[in-house]
Amino acid sequence: MRKADGLIQRLGLERFGIEKLGIAGQARRHGAHIVDHGVSFNLWAPTAGSVELLQGGRPPQRMSRDDDGWYQLLSPTARAGTRYQFRINEDLIVPDPASFFQPDDVGAPSEVIDTAALRDATLYPGRPWEEAVIYEVHVGAFSEEGTYEGVEKRLPYLRDLGITAIELMPINDVPGRHNWGYDGVLLNAPNARYGGPQDLKRLLRAAHALDIMVYLDVVYNHFGPQLNYLHSYAENFFNARHSTGWGPAVNLEGRDGAFVREFLIENALMWLRDYGFDGLRLDAVHALKDDSERHFLAELAETIRHELPGRRVHLMLENEANQAHLLDRAEGRPRHYEAQWGDDFHNALHVLLTGEDEGYYRAFADKPLEHLARSLTEGFAYQGEVFALHNEPRGEPSAHLPPDATIFFAQNHDQIGNRALGERLSKLISPEKLGQAMALVLLNPHIPMLFMGEEAAVETPFLFFADWTGEAAELTREGRRKEFSHFKAFSTPEMRAKIPDPCDERTFHASKLDWNDIDRSPGCAQFRALTSQLLKIRHEKIVPLIEQGFISAHRELLGDHPHQGGIDVRWQTEKGDTLQIVANFADRPLPMPELVAGECLWGRRPAQEQALLPGGIIVRLGRP
Repeated sequence: MRKADGLIQRLGLERFGIEKLGIAGQARRHGAHIVDHGVSFNLWAPTAGSVELLQGGRPPQRMSRDDDGWYQLLSPTARAGTRYQFRINEDLIVPDPASFFQPDDVGAPSEVIDTAALRDATLYPGRPWEEAVIYEVHVGAFSEEGTYEGVEKRLPYLRDLGITAIELMPINDVPGRHNWGYDGVLLNAPNARYGGPQDLKRLLRAAHALDIMVYLDVVYNHFGPQLNYLHSYAENFFNARHSTGWGPAVNLEGRDGAFVREFLIENALMWLRDYGFDGLRLDAVHALKDDSERHFLAELAETIRHELPGRRVHLMLENEANQAHLLDRAEGRPRHYEAQWGDDFHNALHVLLTGEDEGYYRAFADKPLEHLARSLTEGFAYQGEVFALHNEPRGEPSAHLPPDATIFFAQNHDQIGNRALGERLSKLISPEKLGQAMALVLLNPHIPMLFMGEEAAVETPFLFFADWTGEAAELTREGRRKEFSHFKAFSTPEMRAKIPDPCDERTFHASKLDWNDIDRSPGCAQFRALTSQLLKIRHEKIVPLIEQGFISAHRELLGDHPHQGGIDVRWQTEKGDTLQIVANFADRPLPMPELVAGECLWGRRPAQEQALLPGGIIVRLGRP
């Protein structure tokens, strides 16, 4: 069996009779691929009447079409570095939707890249999932350079801090000079503003040399609104029966959906196999609309596990639906996905720290202590209960999952950037509360994540930004202001006028980390030392407990008020060790609960205090 045939079977394409190779025996694979006698150009354009290859100043070459709408051409003169475009119906000139690099911009010619040449002869083995301490990074805003090299220069800093994995926000190419990355139109092409494919590969090699894993945030639920030409020649790439909040849903169903699945799965394999990423975070998977018998998420995970045997590949989800079954374990290992972002934990914690109760925080403001404690002991706060924002059930039972099936954080790009003014917690709460939140995030047995700069309590905002033009820019500005019109602080047009324009370049530059401040500010140095100390405790004390495995978890609420009180949560391992976290979120002292005998990992000892002070947190480890 040829390799292409094997992949077809693993992707399940044989269900639709898709078994043959393409024209002239060339494998039908999205994109331009270097073969023995040149470059094989492939484009799935089922609604195009004709397609021509425009190759670096040469005369247009008409491409051959098969019954499935695949256009192919084998060019003996093309090679790595060749620039090319496609002309649709003798009129519209477009880039390759599967382009592996766009040296200029998304609407300019694509470049032939041999991504297989990027593969390492000796693979970095990665680290066990329980060791993950994730640090989320926007490449463009992380450093003054705004490049992969700018991230690479700070890797020793992150290693010394105790970070074991960096997670890059989406780097797929988007129109314009700056963007969060979630509006990608060319998913295979690393954004040229950050550097070329070799620069990205150098970043991964440098991280691996320091034993730092690198994860990538990928977006498969929609494509961006500008310079997305797929509708012009591949209408079937999208499913008219479904929609998302960001645009038409991709088509994952039926015969045409099989080619779209293949496109997305090939993208995942490229990042993991060719560039060497150690894991993927899938954005908003609740917006992947798929009524197929075998859901795309299952097919994606199973194909990755099959194609990359022996690799430690960590697959993570953002999932508003709290679908615990996607995180199920088999023989102690994830069947499909390691973990989901724990937004329930964040939302409950944020309400307790700030007192905010507008927007999606409203669904956690009724009993934030219970929501927080349940998240800590069971993963999700909502496990089928009615969610106030939607007035319908949300979530599935999750108490059976291990703690490391959820990723906990006090801040991330969404929770900061979705605020009108992009404020970090360091601008909203006291240093004492900020330290309490950091200790809670880093010393519980769930997987922790920090957002860039959080370790030093920086006050630099992280705003929503995009470089749209024309109507898209105006719609984005107006939509942003309308989104916050129901918040008290932005209830009038004058108040909403203070919201930064997402398409103003100054908004992007205001979001860049100030490393002079991080490196020189006494306040940043003090909080960074706290973070480093907590991470040292985590690596030495908490990770071994996760390796043992937890068999039970218990929670109690402290005080008699659902908003003004504390929590006492405990986890027991298979060997009988008990991890206890006690925290006071009230503005008054609380009676000290009974503490487990053993080692105090963090906080004051009971002999020193008979009450749990406001902002206090105690973490103890009891031995059998």
